[in-house]
Parts: sequence; C-alpha cells; structure tokens
Amino acid sequence: MGIAKKTRNLGHIVEGKAMQTTGKALGNKSLARRGKAEQVRGKVLQAMEKGRDSLRH
Repeated sequence: MGIAKKTRNLGHIVEGKAMQTTGKALGNKSLARRGKAEQVRGKVLQAMEKGRDSLRH
C-alpha cells in the first residue's frame, strides 16, 4: 500500500472519529452519523488497498 493512500485513509478514520465525538458532545445526531460514515469509508478504503497489495505480491 502506498504511504500516501494509507495516510489519506487514516485521515478519513481520524476525521470521522472527531466528527462523531463532536456530534455526540453537542447532541447533534446528524454530525455523529456523518462522522461514523466517514470512519467506515476510511476503513473500507484501507481494506481495499490491503486486498490490492495482497494480489500484487
């Protein structure tokens, strides 16, 4: 996995966690849901990259 893609995917996960935590703290359910979705997006992208790497080697 390229370091740039790995870093970007981790950024999605961290950003999502921050959004989710902020949403929960403020009582904003919409923001919390968007944060959770962003986390899932980052995890899915990371899993796809790992799968690609395993096929390449």
